[in-house]
Amino acid sequence: QVQLVESGGGLVQPGGSLRLSCTASGRIYAINAMGWYRQAPGEQRELVATISSDGRADYADHLKGRFTISRDGAKNTVYLQMNSLKSEDTAVYYCNANLFVFGVAVTPDDYWGQGTQVTVSS
Repeated sequence: QVQLVESGGGLVQPGGSLRLSCTASGRIYAINAMGWYRQAPGEQRELVATISSDGRADYADHLKGRFTISRDGAKNTVYLQMNSLKSEDTAVYYCNANLFVFGVAVTPDDYWGQGTQVTVSS
């Protein structure tokens, strides 16, 4: 009933930039927040950034300054601008949405996209 689709991943050289996007669709009543998480091989999934429906943004401390999250509420879309990319940024990036679904529950649920690969290499 809800789908999240990511795009924008790919191969980039160190120091380069990428812009990821994610759009949520389906029987969405209201979105509390959307965000980005990433998982590198052999490591746990970690928070990258989140943004609430009123525009409040939070970042992982070690990424703040290089990454910027933004949103378009009318399109149920969240973006992640990634600058000055490093090899350690290589990971699968997953889009997340915390939202209410029409006629399902009074509490919000989390939904995930399939992920998009970001590879930073020279």
